[in-house]
Amino acid sequence: MSCGRLHVKIKRVCARKRSRNVFKTHLIPVRKQGRGGGREAGSTPCLLSRRSSTTMAEHRAVEVPRGSVGWTCIYSTSYSMETRQKQYCSDSEDLFGEYDSILEDTSILAKLEEAEQHERLRSENLQSFRTLQPPGDPMSQSPKGPLTDSVFHELEDKVFEDLPPSQLQFQEQIQDQAKKSKMQVQNKTSTPSHTEAAGETNSEDGSRKHSKARRSVADLLKKTMLGNAATPVGVSRTALLKEAVISEEISVAMQAMENISAETPDLGPFFGLPSKVKELMHKLRGIQKLYDWQEACLNLECVQQRRNLIYSLPTSGGKTLVAEILILRELLCRRKDCLFILPYISLVQEKVRGLATFGLELDFMVEEYAGSKGKFPPVKRRNKRSLYIATIEKAHSLVNSLIESSRLNHLGLLVVDELHMLGDGSRGAVIEMTLAKVRYMSKATQIIGMSATLGNIKDLQMFLGAENYTNDFRPVQLKEYVKLNDTIYEVDPKEENCFRFSRMLNYKYSSSMQKIDPDHIIALVTEVIPLHSCLVFCPTKKNCENVAGMICKYLKEDFLQHREAEKAVLLQELKASGNGSMCPVLRRTVPYGVAYHHSGLTAEERKLVEEAYSRGVLCLLACTSTLAAGINLPARRVILRSPYVATEFLKRSQYKQMVGRAGRAGIDTIGESILILQEKDRSMAKELVCAPMESCYSNLMQDDERGILSLILSLIGLNISSSLQQVEQFLHRTLLFVQQQQLCVERSLWDTVQRCVATLQEKELITITATHSPSLQVTRLGRAAYKGSVDLSYCSVLYKDLLKGLEGLQLSSHLHLVYLVTPYDLVPQCNPDWMVYFRQFTLLSASEQKMFAAVGVPESFVARKAAGQTVKKSVDLVAVKRMYLALVLFSLLRDTDVWAVADRFQLTRGFVQTLLSSASAFCCCVLHFTEELEELWPFKALLLELTHRLSYCVKAELIPLMEVAGVLEFRAKQLYNAGYRTLSHLANADPAVLCRTLEHLYQKQANLMVASAKMLLNEKAAALQEEVDELLTLPADLPPQQLL
Repeated sequence: MSCGRLHVKIKRVCARKRSRNVFKTHLIPVRKQGRGGGREAGSTPCLLSRRSSTTMAEHRAVEVPRGSVGWTCIYSTSYSMETRQKQYCSDSEDLFGEYDSILEDTSILAKLEEAEQHERLRSENLQSFRTLQPPGDPMSQSPKGPLTDSVFHELEDKVFEDLPPSQLQFQEQIQDQAKKSKMQVQNKTSTPSHTEAAGETNSEDGSRKHSKARRSVADLLKKTMLGNAATPVGVSRTALLKEAVISEEISVAMQAMENISAETPDLGPFFGLPSKVKELMHKLRGIQKLYDWQEACLNLECVQQRRNLIYSLPTSGGKTLVAEILILRELLCRRKDCLFILPYISLVQEKVRGLATFGLELDFMVEEYAGSKGKFPPVKRRNKRSLYIATIEKAHSLVNSLIESSRLNHLGLLVVDELHMLGDGSRGAVIEMTLAKVRYMSKATQIIGMSATLGNIKDLQMFLGAENYTNDFRPVQLKEYVKLNDTIYEVDPKEENCFRFSRMLNYKYSSSMQKIDPDHIIALVTEVIPLHSCLVFCPTKKNCENVAGMICKYLKEDFLQHREAEKAVLLQELKASGNGSMCPVLRRTVPYGVAYHHSGLTAEERKLVEEAYSRGVLCLLACTSTLAAGINLPARRVILRSPYVATEFLKRSQYKQMVGRAGRAGIDTIGESILILQEKDRSMAKELVCAPMESCYSNLMQDDERGILSLILSLIGLNISSSLQQVEQFLHRTLLFVQQQQLCVERSLWDTVQRCVATLQEKELITITATHSPSLQVTRLGRAAYKGSVDLSYCSVLYKDLLKGLEGLQLSSHLHLVYLVTPYDLVPQCNPDWMVYFRQFTLLSASEQKMFAAVGVPESFVARKAAGQTVKKSVDLVAVKRMYLALVLFSLLRDTDVWAVADRFQLTRGFVQTLLSSASAFCCCVLHFTEELEELWPFKALLLELTHRLSYCVKAELIPLMEVAGVLEFRAKQLYNAGYRTLSHLANADPAVLCRTLEHLYQKQANLMVASAKMLLNEKAAALQEEVDELLTLPADLPPQQLL
């Protein structure tokens, strides 16, 4: 038909224009797309089905043929639109891309009338021809119907043939909906079918004419377009099309990953990921282009083939971004869960906040496993993948639960940050156990390790079966210096003495200043602050506070004027976070832009100080070495006050981690580190700065073989090993086996296994059946120990304390329960103030005082110690000190004020908060411990509530808000007072409104907070939905339902 090749010109009459830079939709004509739309000139435009106003009485579908306009319009035959033309010309959304209206372009209407006339004549000719045919001739059957059917429907099957699969499916769904809508309307209005209409026309001898049965197509089309313009848009077409494009790109990436080769290193628009990921990286992180080493690493053959990899770079080299891209590829393309292991709770929370927006945009869950948070086993999700972000200890428990529930194969990727911590005491042993179990039980799980440069990286490669990628890239050049007396030397390994003269320190000191600051710290820091930032690493916490105070004492008053208003705000926030109390040192130093940072600060104080330093409000931090291993706070200059941490000389890895903070990418062109030395430390410092990196060794055998004991117990409990031979076979997958020549000198690995199994049997944690082939089985106590992640050295003591507690459990208050979950490992750090101890005892109720004697702390002992008298009667000092810590926790639960409790018990506020976080984590462990022992059943309900209270230690109404990662008490109070009282309130808040409502809240902070709340809300909703689906799913083991 000729009208199928009709060319239509559309003229813009609407004054308001849409930006030309928006996403181009399928509404742009083919020839226009060929020039600028990014498509092939001959590609087929998509159809748009658009819902008209609900007041329309009758809907009919009119399709303009392919090659003319190219959209489907749904119109009404009973709704008058002429009187509303002007109103609908300026709708809120442009329906036609770059073209707005055809109301004043008569050419299209004329051409449609011409096509209508042509069709009408053809129909009349067919009618005349039919009267000449015999009754049984198929040609005498009724024609296809009026113009709306014959002109348009004949092209219906051809219009989608050139679309990509994702958009084809999308358009087919729309077309099906339009057809169903049309059929429903026809049924409601009793519209006759084509056959019935034709029969009626024959029976009435042509009394009805097509021109009377319908209105002009031109009029109908015009009214329909106006109606469509007035119809509100439920879902943005651009958003739907972008979603279709993302789906298409992921599909392409998945196919490419299956057929990968070395010749095609780039799998997709952004390393095998949809282009939306690249857009999010730019929008949220400001990353436009990856470093060369990052691209090279992502294109490694071992990465593309999903083999294990260890990559090593200096601090601040951008290692984490590579891991995040690999995680996103696993989640989106392979549809597998991922586990990201980080060393500290603060890092876990920071990463959860940072990736929550990615999860919301790309439809995956981000789950936090830190402290008391995390569910074991994790929620099993049918439709979404999960990214578990966990601390070292929580990751081990998570892997154990996945093995026990036979779901480890769902874990596609495991990423370990700071892999060199394998050599870090008991925590290193936990990392080794986790990785060994994953390697042994799941061949399909890829392991990626990020590490500092190590001297024995090949040992780690053998342990993980991994390849290694190493690069010395730093985004900012680092220059290392040492200071001896008044002279500064540059570190140069090529020099004979490792040091090359650089310059003399040019700063005039008075005699009094020389006595107070003999190391010239003030001279070194004033060379860079306040315009640039500086970190001063100190050997002890007390030294941090002293150095910060000393520096401010000699700074000029000009420092007070630098960003004065913002520093005043910071002081207000610090005071509010302490409920009116404030550290006197910070009150004196913050006005100068100086603060200290160590574990003695509360979590709120640390967060405020870190954010202020990141924004440049604070220009100098005096800190301990823990800051270098935690959150990334770079500086122009890093000063090491001493080559010691407490009384121990620095390790090479610690030194590198500290000096690695020098140089801020995108801000500085160079970073400097200065190590202050005394003459007596010169030779040791030479080895420190010039020696090769230390080696990393297994810690399974350390601390009386605690690590390997825990490992063997869990292997037996998880049914991984049931004999000595199987245990030994598993140990061949550990780092200990790789390094057995260095570590198993006194005793072979086989002898060690036999010794450990005997020890576990002696502790009644396992049993050995006396058969021809001895079988190992875990006892109930042993199962409780490994599922609760309880240290085996405390396992028996904990069990006895819980059993003893049940005999006379005091529930008139929380004190008895709090005592039972007070961590054993903090007892050695406790030195009670006996007067405070006795005073707090006298304030207790009679039932609480009675409980003291029940746990082995008699009143007479505390009274005599408070009076300074000697005590002849032997008393369990562990129980006495543990009760003192329990009193501290009990006071926190009542007052929820860290400052007041710390002052009451003469403790630092940092120690009080550390005690609280340790107690909440241990309470969670004890809860899982009691769940495996039937005789301890009363504790299941009691400890569940106590864990919740210890985790947050705030008023009950603030807990829902503090569940959001990064929201602390001070911010939760602000939100609650502003009306955001539930998780749903916060998740649905507008970040811009939050910034205006809450004092001192920045846009970036608001965005991260709302994204984290949305993710947590989605996680809870999805967990409930999964529970519902599981309840309604037909059981797989349902007996046959046959009628008798």
